[in-house]
Amino acid sequence: MKRPEFDGLVETCLYVSDVERSRDFYVEIFGFEPLGGNDRIQPMAVRPGQVLILFRRGGTLQPVPVAGSHIPPHDGNGEQHFAFGIPLERVDDWKLYLEGLNIEIESEIAWPQGGRSLYFRDPDRLLVELVTPGLWKNY
Repeated sequence: MKRPEFDGLVETCLYVSDVERSRDFYVEIFGFEPLGGNDRIQPMAVRPGQVLILFRRGGTLQPVPVAGSHIPPHDGNGEQHFAFGIPLERVDDWKLYLEGLNIEIESEIAWPQGGRSLYFRDPDRLLVELVTPGLWKNY
């Protein structure tokens, strides 16, 4: 059987303790646009076709009824990790920007295969990475 086509990764979900606080962090740092939301869930437009969803930890442990069906339970905790892409020529700009907001850069890596990464924490200690092209074969 031939694999059907798909359009790529659309949503990334993070589980946070305070949805409003995390929304404000990601709006301030990256300028993401909130797409509705409430104290349990906050979707935000990252770029065309890309959505970051903040879920309150423990807020989706039961099925959520919607449109005559339901969203199955899900949750997460711990110091999760994810990355946003940035152009190589903007690494120093991002360092200065984060430092100006008193956000500690926890680590910086110049990868042997190419690409650079900056790591810092969000209000829930989730590990945010800013990465340039070259780290992965397809990026």
